[in-house]
Amino acid sequence: MAMRESGEMYLETIYVLSLGGAAVRAVDVGAYMGFSKPSVSRALGLLKKNGLASTDGDGSIKLTAEGESKARRIYERHTLLTRLFIDLGVDADTAAEDACRIEHYLSDATFEAIKAHVRKFGDKK
Repeated sequence: MAMRESGEMYLETIYVLSLGGAAVRAVDVGAYMGFSKPSVSRALGLLKKNGLASTDGDGSIKLTAEGESKARRIYERHTLLTRLFIDLGVDADTAAEDACRIEHYLSDATFEAIKAHVRKFGDKK
């Protein structure tokens, strides 16, 4: 299933927030993304409907195995592209913003080529 950019952003946000170890709740997602509660509720409903997330009795959001796999892929793209742009001389804030825009539109083939390039040349500073 192809996912829209907004769904990928929600997955990535839930994943990043979960890395901190605390339970992730809709209010946390909204605060992190700057979105309203209704927007977050709608997005979470779609993620649940598509089998990418679930909530438990206390409102904690969990990614399913498929959701976490997609979120890790998105996060990997974000972090690698940010690093590449910083290495090219872009300031960190701009690099992160640009990576966030680009990560959703790169083909897997292009991203794999970028990854290979970074592995080959990234540590030769």
